[in-house]
Amino acid sequence: MPSAIGAHVALAGHSLAHQLPTVEEVSAGGVVINIASPALEVAIIARHNRGGRLEWCLPKGHPEGVESNEEAAVREIAEETGIEGKILAPLGSIDYWFTVSGHRVHKTVHHYLLRATGGELTIENDPDHEAVDVAWVPLADLAKKLSFPNERRIADLAREVLPEHLKN
Repeated sequence: MPSAIGAHVALAGHSLAHQLPTVEEVSAGGVVINIASPALEVAIIARHNRGGRLEWCLPKGHPEGVESNEEAAVREIAEETGIEGKILAPLGSIDYWFTVSGHRVHKTVHHYLLRATGGELTIENDPDHEAVDVAWVPLADLAKKLSFPNERRIADLAREVLPEHLKN
């Protein structure tokens, strides 16, 4: 799936970025939803980008050791939001490119729909201290709150598939 984050078009041979070494990165995270809430609230985090701008996004992070993407998504969401969750369904993957510290990064993020099972909303357990804020946002307002178009598409997909998981 193409991405609008960090994407740029340059002719081959005309960009310094194409001469930089490339690193592949994988992350996992997703949409953790409180189905007990009448507004079906979703926990999201705020981070400052490299330019210092505040961006609201879905919680995510890198798998550790032999962790599966699903295990990483559950752990990262709990670390970054304080909310424990159980995976209900995969929501697909997004990928994007960016340049940092002399190399290009191709990042793929695997997203899942999770049902909140416990915890308290907090950023205190984020080991990287990347999250600067956390909030519950009604599912109906989620796409308007998220900073990135590709994450808004994931939010729309979560809203589409959620009803089949509420029947259980």
